[in-house]
Amino acid sequence: MDILFHGANPPGYRNWRGLAIPMLRNAIAAAKATGARLVYPGSVYVYGPDAWPLAAEQAPQHPRTRKGAIRVEMEAMLAAEAARGLRYLTLRAGDYFGPQAPSSWVTLVMLRQGKPLRRIQTPEVPGAIHAWAFLPDLAETVARLADREAALPAAERLHFAGHVLRGRQMAQAIARAAGGLPVRAFPWPLLYAAAPFNTTARELLEMRYLWRETITLDNARLRGLLGEEPQTPLDVAASACLAGLRPANGG
Repeated sequence: MDILFHGANPPGYRNWRGLAIPMLRNAIAAAKATGARLVYPGSVYVYGPDAWPLAAEQAPQHPRTRKGAIRVEMEAMLAAEAARGLRYLTLRAGDYFGPQAPSSWVTLVMLRQGKPLRRIQTPEVPGAIHAWAFLPDLAETVARLADREAALPAAERLHFAGHVLRGRQMAQAIARAAGGLPVRAFPWPLLYAAAPFNTTARELLEMRYLWRETITLDNARLRGLLGEEPQTPLDVAASACLAGLRPANGG
C-alpha cells in the first residue's frame, strides 16, 4: 500500500473531538504499520484573521473556533508522528462539495439533501469571497501527487485553491443547473432559533464567520509541483452535484 487517505469525519459535527481524534490516531497507526503515506484533507478552520485573506502553507494557525482548535491539534499529531517515521501529506482546501458529498453545504443546504427544489439558499454576505473544492478535482490532485511520491518530503503540506468565488456565484451555478431557480439568502435567524435544541445548528452557527470573511488558499507551491491545479468548470461541477442526487429522488 502506497497511500492511505483519511476521509473520515464525525457526522453532523457531533462529538467532534471525542470522535475525530481517535479516528486520526487509528489512521496514523495504520499508515505507520504499512509504510503508506497518510493523506489528510485539511481545512481552513485552523486559520484566524491574521492569516486571511490569502493563506500560505506556513501561515500562523490561530483559529477562532473550538473546531478550529481541534483541527490544529490534529495537525500537530501528524507533525509529532513524522518524527517517529510517519510520512504524511496535508492537502488543505476550502468548502468541499461534489456529487457524493451528503454533508457538504451544497448538498445539505443549497440542494436540500435531494428534497424538491423551489429555490437555492445561499449563506454569504454580499461581496465575500469563498473557496470551494470540487471533490473529483481534489482526488485528481492527490493522484498526481502520488505519482510524484519520490519528490515529496516525508512531511508535506500543500494548499488547493479550488473555485474561488465571490458572493452568490456558487448558488447561481447550482440554480442554473437546476433549471433557473431563484436564489435567496439563507435564513440564519431560523438556525439561531433551532440552536438550543439542535447540535448541528449550533455547530453551523459557530462557523458562520466563514461566510462573512474572505478566506482563500495560496496554491503556488502545488502549481509548482504539478504545473497546474485540476479544475472542473463550475457549471459542470454544479450539474454533477445535482445529478448525484437524482437516484435518491427517483428520477
